[in-house]
Amino acid sequence: MRVLKQIYSIAIRECGILMKNPIYGFCMVLFPTFVVFFFTSLMNKGLPADMPVGIVDLDHTATTRSMIRHLDAFQTTKVVAEYNNVNEARQAIQENKIYAFLYIPRGTTDGLMTSSQPKISFYYSNVTLVAGSMLFRDLKTISSLGSASIGKTKLSAFGKTDDEIKTYLQPVAIDLHMIGNPWSNYNVYLSTVMVPGILMLFIFLLTPYSIGTELKFKHSKEWFAMAGNNPWIAIAGKLLPQFMIFLTIFYLFELYIYYILGFPHPGGVFTMLLLGFLAVISAQGFGVFAFGLMPSLRMSMSICSLWAVVSFSTSGATYPAFSMNPIIQGLTNLFPLRHYYMIYQINIFNGYPLMDAWFSISALILFALLPIFVMGNIKRAMLLYVYIP
Repeated sequence: MRVLKQIYSIAIRECGILMKNPIYGFCMVLFPTFVVFFFTSLMNKGLPADMPVGIVDLDHTATTRSMIRHLDAFQTTKVVAEYNNVNEARQAIQENKIYAFLYIPRGTTDGLMTSSQPKISFYYSNVTLVAGSMLFRDLKTISSLGSASIGKTKLSAFGKTDDEIKTYLQPVAIDLHMIGNPWSNYNVYLSTVMVPGILMLFIFLLTPYSIGTELKFKHSKEWFAMAGNNPWIAIAGKLLPQFMIFLTIFYLFELYIYYILGFPHPGGVFTMLLLGFLAVISAQGFGVFAFGLMPSLRMSMSICSLWAVVSFSTSGATYPAFSMNPIIQGLTNLFPLRHYYMIYQINIFNGYPLMDAWFSISALILFALLPIFVMGNIKRAMLLYVYIP
């Protein structure tokens, strides 16, 4: 009972600090709320639409004009200009006026009719990965459809039936299914990882900041006196209000994306609540560990910011971890966001049992327990060290 009273008293003191210092309000409520709405609205259409494409048509036949009309009809592609030659189209790509262009040389239609295998070319910029991959798909599709259209005309002239033509043009029928996200909504893939990563970044930074400022403003001895010089009680009381606020932000974010925006979540409510809880305690645990490892406000915040930023590259959300260098692949396990992403992918997005992600769940719990190794150092720093700017 005495321990609970001490934690309560320190938590009330911390609430006063949170209200007096505007940094906490900005970094715990205002900026996270902005980040949630910014990223989810940035890709609210799910896929980029009407991306500009150019045409270099040197054949000028009804067949090539039909191909261009079909290309323009795709949702993600919009034909915005025709160029006289490849050099003009290439310059347009370099000036970012278009993302890709289709080159149709002279004699393409005649070559199709005589089965001499003419060549058409498409050029695209892959600097923007999503735009490049989507346009590559559309350009490849329209190229295949163009040859299929000519083939259908020729076979019809030979008296073939529609079923025979279909079998000849597509001997193997493809039944394609995109599991979990049939709309190809990139918002589902990116916002569910980017936003939690930024929220964890705020937790990483505020945790050592709130501890280090006690030392900086010479309030550390007063703080520890309220805890009876017990570092566990002192840390628990200080981080409890922050934990409650960040956990609320996480849960509101999950409510917004899964129940208002309708992101797929076959894993269920319990898994979502568990993942939010693990994300907050693991980030706070790492923040405390970073300060205890190096009891300097400046250095501990630098370590946490570096760790949080590198997490985005090592999470595996944009580039698969199994394709990375084996050493880097092993190091990805040192970042909490990587394990957050794995639990989300396995349990929430795909709906598999929690036991399938036991390693990542255990890893986040271990991150939360890291302060065990540095509590003695934190106590020594708070009671003996003198802050040096």
